[in-house]
Amino acid sequence: MQTASSPRPEARRQSVLGEIVETLLFTLLIYVVIRTFLFENYRVLGSSMEPTLQNNQFLVVNRLDYRLRRPQRGDIIVFQDPQSADRKLIKRVIALPGETIEVMSGQVLIDGQALDEPYITSPGRYSFAPVLLPEGEYYVLGDNRNNSSDSHMWGNLPRDNIVGKAWLRYWPPSAWGLIQHESYGNGL
Repeated sequence: MQTASSPRPEARRQSVLGEIVETLLFTLLIYVVIRTFLFENYRVLGSSMEPTLQNNQFLVVNRLDYRLRRPQRGDIIVFQDPQSADRKLIKRVIALPGETIEVMSGQVLIDGQALDEPYITSPGRYSFAPVLLPEGEYYVLGDNRNNSSDSHMWGNLPRDNIVGKAWLRYWPPSAWGLIQHESYGNGL
């Protein structure tokens, strides 16, 4: 016999089912907000960022960072490929808007000053004449200079193509950790 104060089993089931649906919808909403505005995952494909990043590593990309500030020299960024809208690439920011970049026998020069690049194992086997970067455009290169499709091949990267800053390696577990970005401060 049921008392007037205890809910019927059918009403209890509907209440529990409603709470489960609410929780799932709320979880989905949080996931969409986080993926759209804060973070996204990215899989490194190829060897263009070796030795810093390896093929098939999985990363978390911080999408919020560049909504609050501009990319800095030395940052490792994920961006829409200027040559293929359905593909994203990962490279290092080398030169900033308003700077002149040139490469002489593999040595990168920013405004005529040599750039210290401890993250590369060998310089590029190419040279190119000085290029002044207009406002809103960046120059990006892979750390594996001789095996990278980057600005030295296809030109400057528009700011609007930048998705975010590589933040954390999470796969494979042996490589887990925060990604180190070269910090140049005010100098080169």
